[in-house]
Amino acid sequence: MLYLGIDPTAGRRPLNYAALDGKLNIVAEGEGKPEEVLTLLEKYPDVICAVDAPSMPNQGLMAQAEVRQKFGLPANGKSWTQYRVCEYELRRRNIKLYNTPAETGSAPTWMKAGWKLYESLRAVGFENYAPDSTASRQLFEVHPHATFTVLLGHIPYRKDILEGRLQRQLLLCDEGIRLPNPLDVLEEITRHHLLRGTLELRGLRTHDGLDALASALTAFYAHTRLNRLTLIGDVADGQILLPTAELKETYENPKPQNPNSQKLE
Repeated sequence: MLYLGIDPTAGRRPLNYAALDGKLNIVAEGEGKPEEVLTLLEKYPDVICAVDAPSMPNQGLMAQAEVRQKFGLPANGKSWTQYRVCEYELRRRNIKLYNTPAETGSAPTWMKAGWKLYESLRAVGFENYAPDSTASRQLFEVHPHATFTVLLGHIPYRKDILEGRLQRQLLLCDEGIRLPNPLDVLEEITRHHLLRGTLELRGLRTHDGLDALASALTAFYAHTRLNRLTLIGDVADGQILLPTAELKETYENPKPQNPNSQKLE
């Protein structure tokens, strides 16, 4: 079984992908076009695939009275109607993410690229994931920020800063993915490299690459650790799979203590 994670993008930026085997070795990773990923899949008949994009447009469930009452929202209210159920479930826990529109024409380009990717994957035999399915090729939706949050137990650092990349790669190492220890790159941060502009941080993945790896890890969980999974949302407007058996009611953003602030007696 191959465990594939895909982080689609749109425009000139290539998508990012990562593939793991059953021992969490990295079989393939990189940037490319959707066609390159489909070519990779030709060698693997058995694949669990996690895609970092909405699986479908907003179906309007959060505007339905019975759904709103389930969450304690005013039955006839308009709040949260621009979100799918899975997106509401994450945002109310302080896990921030996009909202998916009902009209495909008004969706951002990256979402449209994601929907096109889902179509391409289904055309080569992928079916919607189900924990009890025996299908050889399955796919589902993920959101890497939510994945990192539930594995850490709190909101991570921003992914576009060095601390965020170090934190995410260290977590993936702890989860068993065969990656270089990201703390080793700290040895490269020297006065010489900084002043000369030659700092490379070899072995540290980009934030897009880390998102793809986190998605692949979730695919691994979906096949091997069914007791540590949560499908959040409603099948009717798309579910997001998370690698945790239980969600917290809220996830905090830890704030470092200031050693200079002392409580006065």
